[in-house]
Amino acid sequence: MPDDYDRGRRDGLRLALAALAAEEEKWSALLGKSSSGRTNLTRAVRHKTLQVAQSRVQTVLNRLRPKDGTSLDAEMAAALSRAGL
Repeated sequence: MPDDYDRGRRDGLRLALAALAAEEEKWSALLGKSSSGRTNLTRAVRHKTLQVAQSRVQTVLNRLRPKDGTSLDAEMAAALSRAGL
């Protein structure tokens, strides 16, 4: 059961990273494009929220890193590089 649990955690983190990367890309493209200041402010807040979420996911990934100094497995490293973290 622990192996299934670890696999599920990795799958969940990969899904979270993919979703955050897609949303961050969407909102960064829309920043400052509206003629409405209120809309631009809302977009900036959403963009900042996504950046904070990405840093929190990065913190979780750092905590999952082995304590003995070995590197992350290949699938985790690939997910991080795709998300730009």
